[in-house]
Amino acid sequence: MVSNVKGNEDFESTNFLIFLYHWRKPLIIITLAAMLVSVIISSPLFITPKFKSTVIMFPTSTNSISKALLSENAGEKQDILQFGEEEQTEQMLQVLNSNKIRDKIIAKYSLLKHYDINPESSTKNTKLFRAYDNNITFRRTEYMAVKITVLDRDADTAALIANDIAELLDSTKNTMQKERALKAFKIVEAEYLELKREVQVMEDSLTRLRELGVHDYESQVEMINQQLAIELAKGNKGGVKALEDKLEILAKYGGPYVSIRDALEHEKKQLSVVKTKFEEAKIDAEEVLPQKFVVNSAYAAEKKSYPVRWIIVLISTLSAFLLAILILAILDSLSNYSKKKMLK
Repeated sequence: MVSNVKGNEDFESTNFLIFLYHWRKPLIIITLAAMLVSVIISSPLFITPKFKSTVIMFPTSTNSISKALLSENAGEKQDILQFGEEEQTEQMLQVLNSNKIRDKIIAKYSLLKHYDINPESSTKNTKLFRAYDNNITFRRTEYMAVKITVLDRDADTAALIANDIAELLDSTKNTMQKERALKAFKIVEAEYLELKREVQVMEDSLTRLRELGVHDYESQVEMINQQLAIELAKGNKGGVKALEDKLEILAKYGGPYVSIRDALEHEKKQLSVVKTKFEEAKIDAEEVLPQKFVVNSAYAAEKKSYPVRWIIVLISTLSAFLLAILILAILDSLSNYSKKKMLK
């Protein structure tokens, strides 16, 4: 701004009030016109009012139900009532932004029609996803919670969408986890059943050996040898023959008995371990727990949240006022420059 209103010296800040007074009428007219236009443009005729609904929730700290409830390992056991931390919050945000949830919400609420998008348009999906992202947002709060915000021209629809997204978080995350948990369960189940079958075969073999007279190889051999010595001392040939027959049976079947017995003991320990894993995997594959703690559920807003008309009017009016000052200052400077040039 160069030139004062008298045209005989450059425009300075000290002359600003005089400048405004001199151009008061154009400035008032431009400012009022800008105010009127911004009021009209920010009205429902041009900008559709939108209502806002929000859901605030914390993620859980556990993913595996079995480790949280059944694990005997203190290092693995987790508190199912504990809120999740940054890692779980980031995971929740990723799930909320997934197309699995987006597509279900779009289908349930017919958002293509609801957002007035031409279904015949070649870019309908691009427009639809852009409208979805503009109206539905997810962000992390300063307390590591997640906030779902939904804007919609209908207050009830905004609240329903927000609450449905929160509910879909559980089903979506559980579905992803169940797919993996079910495969893990099938692997453990096959191992458990095979080990159980092997144990049963060994037990059946031991039963058959007991029927043949082998009950406890080591103690039987010791007792029979002691009794054999006694019978030999007595000269009881019949008793000696009977004991020798028993020793012959033990000699024939004692080795297999000891091998099977020791192997069975080892396999039973393994079976106990695998059974624990089997039971944990079964729970993870079949049972579900909520994946969130809902702090605030969404409700239908009573007042619109968008647009904020007074901010639009204020910014538009101030912008028009400042632009008008700049243009008038430039015109005034050019006018004074021309007058000085003519005087020369």
